[in-house]
Amino acid sequence: MPHKVDIQPSGHSFAVPDGETVLQAALDAGFHLPYGCRNGACGSCKGKVLSGEVALGKHSDHALSADEEAAGWTLFCCAKPLTDLVIEARTVGAVKDIVVKKLPCRVHRIEKPVEDVAILYLKLPANERLQFLAGQYIEFLLKDGSRRSFSMANAPHDDEFLQLHVRHVPGGGFTDHVFNAMKERDILRFEGPLGSFFLREESTRPIVFVASGTGFAPIKAIVEAALKKGVARPMTLYWGGRRPRDLYMDALPRQWASEHAHFKYVPVISDALPEDAWTGRTGFVHRAVMEDFADLSGMQVYACGAPIVVESARRDFTHERGLPLDEFFADSFTTAADLATPAVG
Repeated sequence: MPHKVDIQPSGHSFAVPDGETVLQAALDAGFHLPYGCRNGACGSCKGKVLSGEVALGKHSDHALSADEEAAGWTLFCCAKPLTDLVIEARTVGAVKDIVVKKLPCRVHRIEKPVEDVAILYLKLPANERLQFLAGQYIEFLLKDGSRRSFSMANAPHDDEFLQLHVRHVPGGGFTDHVFNAMKERDILRFEGPLGSFFLREESTRPIVFVASGTGFAPIKAIVEAALKKGVARPMTLYWGGRRPRDLYMDALPRQWASEHAHFKYVPVISDALPEDAWTGRTGFVHRAVMEDFADLSGMQVYACGAPIVVESARRDFTHERGLPLDEFFADSFTTAADLATPAVG
């Protein structure tokens, strides 16, 4: 029997069929709630259950702690209603006209700026075009039925190729294939665009971007789209890596900073070796933000990369620097390992 879900504060409602998650039913009904990984690992879809009960599926403790669950929070991507519900969640209007498609693509070019990062350039069929918002991602549809998610690093105005940044995870089936077997002209299938990580253009708040590793990819797309549109809001990008080589496109944000007075770039390295001769900022990338900003209450933050970086930024920026939770937007790059020690729902 379907259960009714009312969304606050928007007042919208929709029905959830038996066995379906709140998020999927909302998307199917045309109501776009914030989400990222869709597998309980990132926390982007976290929201409150104001009344009613849900069965919470497999998820990461980092995405939703036991204390948060006890306080009424849930992850809509893996929550299935047991009763009618009233939930508290933001709806995202900007994606309502974006059509999610399943398409083939051809590998046009593979670049490896460093040994463990590949930049894929994918070509769509001649009669197809993918409409998307800068910062969104696609999911490859693999032959075994599994999916792999990667953010698009190109802005919508630069759509001759879809550009993806892939970090090699040794032992990872798909990334092993990318680095060891994939070749130009290979055919892949994907679904997209997906996700709610994109610039909220209606805001006038100054922006802080926080990226770790290949979390730079969607932020690259957002920055390039914003600069193309003439967005004049102050923007500061903090890009973190263990060693300088992890900032595999370092020259590009340096170029943005040299050409645009309202854009600043702060590279941050946590584990530089003597041979790196690193003289820039050191430590954890989100702590560098906190060193520079005593008050984030008037800012807007976009964070992308490893789950620990995203969650640390979310926690510390909101608890210690006054950032409103609804001004923090994130895309957490999760893997199967991030669900290795799930919480019990």
